[in-house]
Amino acid sequence: MSVFIPLLDNNVDDAFLASVSRLGPVIVPSAFTKTSAHRGFAHYSLLDHETSLNFDDIVKVLDKGAEKAIIPLAWANEVIGVIPKERILILLDVGNVSAVSDRIRTGVSGIVLKAPTVDSDFIASFTRFFSGASVHVWNTDASNPPSVATIRELRKAGNIPIIPSSLLTLEQTSDVRLNVADAFIAPLVSDRTDGLFPTVVTEENRSLGLVYSSAASVKESILTGRGVYQSRKHGLWRKGETSGAVQDVVSIRVDCDLDALEFDVVQHGSGFCHLERASCFGEARGLAALQSTLRSRLESAPEGSYTKRLFNDSALLRAKIMEEADELCRAETKEEVAFEAADLIYFALTKCTAAGVTIADIERSLDQKAKKVTRRAGNAKPQWVNAEASSSTAKPVSQPTTPAKVVDPNALIRMKTYVLANANTAERAALLKRPVLNSDAMIAKVKPIVDAVHTGGDKALLGLVAKFDRCSTLKDTPILRAPFPELSSNELDPTVREAIDIAYANVKKFHAAQNDGTTLKVETMPGVVCSRFSRPISRVGLYVPGGTAILPSTALMLGVPAQVAGCKEIVLATPPRSDGSISPEVMYAAKLVGASAILRAGGAQAVAALAYGTETVPKVDKIFGPGNQWVTAAKMLVQNDTDALISIDMPAGPSEVLVIADTTCNPAFVAADLLSQAEHGVDSQVVLITVGLPDSTIAAIEDEVDRQARALPRVDIMRESIAKSIIVKTTSVEEGLAFSNDYAPEHLILHLKDAPGAVALVQNAGSVFVGAYSPESCGDYASGTNHTLPTNGYARQFSGVNTQSFQKHITSQEVTADGLKKLGPVVATLADCEGLGAHANAVRIRLRTIS
Repeated sequence: MSVFIPLLDNNVDDAFLASVSRLGPVIVPSAFTKTSAHRGFAHYSLLDHETSLNFDDIVKVLDKGAEKAIIPLAWANEVIGVIPKERILILLDVGNVSAVSDRIRTGVSGIVLKAPTVDSDFIASFTRFFSGASVHVWNTDASNPPSVATIRELRKAGNIPIIPSSLLTLEQTSDVRLNVADAFIAPLVSDRTDGLFPTVVTEENRSLGLVYSSAASVKESILTGRGVYQSRKHGLWRKGETSGAVQDVVSIRVDCDLDALEFDVVQHGSGFCHLERASCFGEARGLAALQSTLRSRLESAPEGSYTKRLFNDSALLRAKIMEEADELCRAETKEEVAFEAADLIYFALTKCTAAGVTIADIERSLDQKAKKVTRRAGNAKPQWVNAEASSSTAKPVSQPTTPAKVVDPNALIRMKTYVLANANTAERAALLKRPVLNSDAMIAKVKPIVDAVHTGGDKALLGLVAKFDRCSTLKDTPILRAPFPELSSNELDPTVREAIDIAYANVKKFHAAQNDGTTLKVETMPGVVCSRFSRPISRVGLYVPGGTAILPSTALMLGVPAQVAGCKEIVLATPPRSDGSISPEVMYAAKLVGASAILRAGGAQAVAALAYGTETVPKVDKIFGPGNQWVTAAKMLVQNDTDALISIDMPAGPSEVLVIADTTCNPAFVAADLLSQAEHGVDSQVVLITVGLPDSTIAAIEDEVDRQARALPRVDIMRESIAKSIIVKTTSVEEGLAFSNDYAPEHLILHLKDAPGAVALVQNAGSVFVGAYSPESCGDYASGTNHTLPTNGYARQFSGVNTQSFQKHITSQEVTADGLKKLGPVVATLADCEGLGAHANAVRIRLRTIS
């Protein structure tokens, strides 16, 4: 609350402005020309010119930061209801008070009464008429300053005197000028016997301590701008005079009873408390504590530490702010929003601290924004509208697939059951569908990501890695080049290392057997020999997922056949960890298979980088590897772009398994096989085909699914994927396998009495697991077969990855003169038939030379 309000004129100097601005708002008239002098000061704008109403003038001064606009009575009716009432004061002359209507009286926050003399009785009755509004009294007699008694009388009645700056001074009070501090102290009344005023000292809205002030100490603080208080034992206490912990006074306020003060300060040195702490009330909390911590870290964080990097690397800090802002936008629950908002505030305040910006600076900016009357339309800037549109269509492909909110975690984890014999054609077709989007929709979703990498290169790629892979620590390049560092036993468990070695040996043995290296030669007719031979694809990209699991097995399954085939350049792509590193298991597998580089990126952005190449990422000729439907869509998109000149192994999407079980099955084994694929992601699907199973056995399998799932770490993922999965009842192995062939599963497991005999009926499957002791897990890791298999029904036309996938086959033919004598006429006849004379000529010109 203000004791009085100075009315400025153009003769004020900076020292005067600094002193009076500590005591509350000042009034700036329209004729005031020192526009820079009051910038940042709390002020009211006096629009006292005689021209007609100009809304732009009012809005302009309010938007520039004026707390209130003082306008003539003549403008009131048009302004009320348009400009917020708390921002308007009405300027009245004593003679036109009777013209004030109830609408005006209740439609503004207060009145400025211009009076040639201060008539206490009149002002008292006037104040009663404007009950609830603030009343400011402007004595227009500029020849004499108001007396201390007058200020005291007005403030006692609840009125605020307005004093022209020409009647105020920083010097001693005289007959023609009143000292600013004397004016401020005039109405203060102490309820203490020693005449002191209890004073709360604050900094950035936090209490530092309770002290006492006297008229002398307040006066010195107003004039010097330093924290000066009154010690009850030692007289004037100039804070920090000996310790150096001085204070700059920001503002001095009185309470509503005019008997206590609040000093808002900027504290320097060790702090306010004599115990060398910031506050007498204990340590800071919340934003104040964070600001203090960040200031300390700015000064003392060790070189190379994460905190020091945040302060020194503007690109890293920018990436973290954008990352946290994105996560806040995606948060949904109250807890998530609070958590992500705290993260964003942390990094935002880090930037502020690095720039020397304080919480007080931020609050001043917020106050300035709150004072604006005009508002922007509220639309986001075009780049963020486009970015949001892209993110809504280009889902974070490399983000871990997290389960949706579970309403009842105690509900049974169950599949849906159908009887195949009861299904009509449409219902049977529905059972064969996967719970995924169609390819056109998926391609549209990933296209913005692919296009960004294609056109933006490394810069765009690194931005997408920061956004989608949640890794903003990569510097100039996402590529790691061989040779890769050796891994210690602390980094890679020796048991895991041994398991990878065994798996590598088995997979290599099986895939090496597929590479016979011979040339096929056939003499199709005498003198005509046709040949076929293989050559490795020179440059291959191997995509190793890393969203919800670490998959060194995939690095082996892709890297071993590439190594056996003799590919010259093997680029492995996998999502990095938050610190930019690669999991040691995948790193070790990359070393074993002879990878030449590792691309630290996942999802569609990795596929695009491999397909088109960037400044640092080598372009490859063929991309291999499984992934979710987002990765699959990106692979399908780039293989159809002639700019990429790329091929892919197959459309490999979310993992799936189909299990066929008869009465000889072990329900626990069947359930375990179903869950081994259901845990891959919420978009995985598992199918159980029962062959003549009684309901009791099916119930036993379902109970095992529920029991085992609850005991496994990825139960929330399985809860969702199992809910999308199905049980199909059949009566015979033939009926079951007919459905399986139509479904064309990635993995087919046969829990049958004569499992080996049933293999002959298999027409479409990625890989078959024969018998009760052949879990799909063996093929996934170490039996020797490849686990990169066609999904989503593509097993009807695609094979799983094998050694030949990494080779291209070239044909040749060698024709002798005698051979051309016999073959040439046939070729010429067919060329003539097709109207291709040059083809026929190439043969006939040779035949004419053969005797």
